[in-house]
Amino acid sequence: MKFDREDHFFPGHFDDQIASPVKESHLRRAPAAGAGRIALIGCFRPRQCGIATFTADIFDHLGAHSPHMEIDVYAMRSQPDQPVGAEVRQAIDEKSIDSYRDAAAAINASGADAVWLQHEFGIFGGSAGDMILELVDRVAAPLIVTLHTVLAEPSPAQRHVMDRLVSRAGKLVVMSDYGRMTLTDVYGAAPDQIALIEHGTPDRPYKEVSALRRTLGLADRPILSTFGLIGPGKGLEAAIRALPAIVARYPRVLYRIVGATHPNLVAAEGESYRDSLERLAQSLGVAGNIAWENRFLDTEELLDQIELCDIYVAPYPNLQQITSGTLAYAVALGRAVVSTPFVHARELLADDIGLLLPGTGSDAISEAVLMLLAAPDERRAVQHRAYARGRRTAWGGIARQCAALIDDLVTAPEATPTGQRGPALAGVWAMCDDVGMLQHAVHMLPDRSHGYCIDDNARALMLVHSLPTRMQEEAAPRARAFAGFIQHGWNPDVGAFRNFMGYDRRWLEETGSEDSNGRTLWALGHASAHARDAGMREWAAGLFDRTAPMVRDFKSPRAIAFAVLGADERLDRDPDNGLARPIIERGGAFLRALWKSARRPGWDWFEASLAYDNARLAEALIRAGRRLSSRPEEAAGLAALDWLATFQTASRGHFRAVGSESFDREGEALPFDQQPLEAWATVAACGTAFALTGQSVWRDHAETAFAWFLGRNDRGVALGDLSSGRCLDGLTPRGVNRNSGAESILAFHLAYRTMAGMFWRGEAVAAEPRQGSTVPALAG
Repeated sequence: MKFDREDHFFPGHFDDQIASPVKESHLRRAPAAGAGRIALIGCFRPRQCGIATFTADIFDHLGAHSPHMEIDVYAMRSQPDQPVGAEVRQAIDEKSIDSYRDAAAAINASGADAVWLQHEFGIFGGSAGDMILELVDRVAAPLIVTLHTVLAEPSPAQRHVMDRLVSRAGKLVVMSDYGRMTLTDVYGAAPDQIALIEHGTPDRPYKEVSALRRTLGLADRPILSTFGLIGPGKGLEAAIRALPAIVARYPRVLYRIVGATHPNLVAAEGESYRDSLERLAQSLGVAGNIAWENRFLDTEELLDQIELCDIYVAPYPNLQQITSGTLAYAVALGRAVVSTPFVHARELLADDIGLLLPGTGSDAISEAVLMLLAAPDERRAVQHRAYARGRRTAWGGIARQCAALIDDLVTAPEATPTGQRGPALAGVWAMCDDVGMLQHAVHMLPDRSHGYCIDDNARALMLVHSLPTRMQEEAAPRARAFAGFIQHGWNPDVGAFRNFMGYDRRWLEETGSEDSNGRTLWALGHASAHARDAGMREWAAGLFDRTAPMVRDFKSPRAIAFAVLGADERLDRDPDNGLARPIIERGGAFLRALWKSARRPGWDWFEASLAYDNARLAEALIRAGRRLSSRPEEAAGLAALDWLATFQTASRGHFRAVGSESFDREGEALPFDQQPLEAWATVAACGTAFALTGQSVWRDHAETAFAWFLGRNDRGVALGDLSSGRCLDGLTPRGVNRNSGAESILAFHLAYRTMAGMFWRGEAVAAEPRQGSTVPALAG
């Protein structure tokens, strides 16, 4: 019913006090089996605030609805000595960055299927609560964020936090349609990313008059009430100023203000704010018409207190407030509500569920209250409508919606492939023209605006020369195009290969990066050993020898590792090659020294941070050690690879590639974005380790990494598609990168070729290397 007519202290909800088989489609998911474990993050009992009560209600009611689900509570606390309950798995100290990071590590280690964050700016440390991003960026499970405040005009710091949450969350939960619209219009959230789930409420039988009124001697007095933690954002001044006009008509009216002063406010200024309200009441002559309950009530007592009143008054001055738990409770218990037109009230009280004021003034409050007191039949009709509306928000139904939301987001991993069918080469050829292989794609279409790069044409040449003889012969025209691109890429004036070429066939640089040059040399070595065509082998060997001297100037560990891999292939056909052996000798010594200097307890790696193509460093050292009969180099490479493979194994046993956001982060790895290149590198390096040791652990690691392509990953989504031969560009916090570029497609195909050549043709492959070779032929 409409009545004719955040710059508040605790934003949003925080001011309320309520106690408390092979898949062959890019995007096909396995059927949802229901989440087995979720990590629930927020304030939690016994902390006294609205978020704590809401989080506890989620814990209780979702647990009751889904008893199979394990709910781990990660409770925010404002001080390190703040007590937490026995139900809490781990506390997060509001102002400690390490505490957020430790919680993220614990969540990842627990194998949580989903992470559910209760977000309110004020409960996290940092600027606009940005410390929570330290956790959000590190969790691997799908993220759900319930937004208790959605600001239409955020500060720059608030905007930064919100933008990050929107980019990371698989689902954003709001409790009002206004919140949904603001997320799309202001923050650019996708409509299908947002779920509107109203604030849950208790499901009690309707009581027009509470028996407690007689017990307290209040049976014949009109009772108004406002509930919640007391602070300037509550609007109590306006309600108190409305009392004189009401008392003039109904002298026995009693306004019950129930709730403790907000603990943050008490910490800042004691009870001075409450004292100012009492002085205001005294000055207006209505102190005798106000009863103060200065304490925090548990849920059942709070509900009893709400049922005492005839009229619930919500005088909130912040009209952008999108959630009020006490308002939701008052409606659900069938109280007649008089409210300022803040967002949640406008939506909840629509269709004459309560009296919605035209503004925040005291006169409007007194006039609305007087009308309801003067018309008891209308007041009862409002109460009945409110109670009926409250059945829609009963916690039983809300818990069902929450469980469905989680099940929709969480999927079981795709089945590990049982067959050995390879991906269709059509996916590779679709990215090619007569120049070579284009670099990027928009979805499945080649993106001509980015042209070509020598990196991908080198990988493509390696793929062709990893094919069986008949398939190599059929792909010979493609191989010549890739080889021609590499040939044209050599710049004799600077003694290095170029990398990037525009679609107009003009080179965009005079020299490419060291890594691209090392990778090109590797492809030449690989072609010199594995091309079936003698002319191709001769060309590759000649260009390798001509360009190999550039390696002497390499500083990049990956460029050196790629050169070692290529040199090892070159020696496969020409064991006495005088250019290749020094590359391996110097590269092996460099990599072992790098490993010895950088490793430390818990970090058995070549560098202080992880980047891309990580496993290639270990693989190159293993191959150098084997080629040079250097047991220390071989052992160091195996130790490093063992550490990396273990590091990239999630607690549930699937492969978790080092995310691209990890680059240059010392001593840690973030889970996203996960790229196909890492899975291929791990497959290939473990194939090398298996060939040299025969130990089944390396086969296990390789199979785990390859299964990542087919859906056994952190999002349960297959990136590689056997039928089309395409591969999506990576896993993201919200699912997948739907583009399918050359690097990703080639990584999928080359990983398959390693699995087929090394593991799926019997153990004899590892036991019987070719004549003159120290390891069997591998696809990179």
